[in-house]
Amino acid sequence: MTKVLIVGLGDLGAETARRLAQSGIQVVGLRRTVAAAMEQSANDGTGMIAADVTQPSTLTGLESLCPDMIVYCVAAGGQTDAEYKAAYVDGLRNVLATQVNNSRLKHVFFVSSSRVYGQDSQALLDENTPALPADFGGQRLLEAEHLLQALPCGTTVLRLSGIYGPGRLRMLNLAKSPGHWPKQNTWSNRIHRDDAAAFIAFLIHQVLAGSTVQSCYIVTDSRPVPQYEVLSWLAAQLQMPKPAQLPASAGKRLSNSNMLATGFKLQYADYEAGYRTLLPPIPD
Repeated sequence: MTKVLIVGLGDLGAETARRLAQSGIQVVGLRRTVAAAMEQSANDGTGMIAADVTQPSTLTGLESLCPDMIVYCVAAGGQTDAEYKAAYVDGLRNVLATQVNNSRLKHVFFVSSSRVYGQDSQALLDENTPALPADFGGQRLLEAEHLLQALPCGTTVLRLSGIYGPGRLRMLNLAKSPGHWPKQNTWSNRIHRDDAAAFIAFLIHQVLAGSTVQSCYIVTDSRPVPQYEVLSWLAAQLQMPKPAQLPASAGKRLSNSNMLATGFKLQYADYEAGYRTLLPPIPD
């Protein structure tokens, strides 16, 4: 049976684990705390390991695990350079060090972010666009991506745009507070949590089927838009007042053409489809 190790069983990792387990794949998840690990295991039967990727001494159990694939999708503990380095660069390096003798390892997926694209551009950016980070977060993510280049197995970087979905309601809450809307109407890109998890699971099945999987994908929906468009639409659905519109300004627009070229079908192709499932019922 194929065994997949998911390092980081947060919101995205847990949904990915659930989908893989439903398809008959053996999933082992790694979480930082014992209580969280046991709760996840009880919920969907995922095998669990409690360990901290920033502490190599806690990862010794991975050496004998011998997974066929690894999905690395941790979250930094805070918005500082030190936290990003610890979680993404040091953490990934520590996990990969446990697999140097694993001859079964076929593929490693690293969940990165479109934050590596720091440039402002009206053109659609794709995987051939140079990643030019504009802050420490993008720089550390790109540094972690480069660690995959030394691996003897297949590797794929997944550059996710802004994730939304159950429990990720920043834009929805912002739409309820018109006085706190951003002062700039920047371009924005997003991906529903369920589509992100489904695409990771899809790629894993592609690898198992012997299909070609690229080394990098931008993971985003099919409709990059100015964020005021999203907020205005949400405000209308919530029957809230809308501030005066601003022209679209800085930011970037991302292309998902390579993701869709795999044959993957988005469940939520744009923000309207995704947010409709998250809107509270409007009273009569």
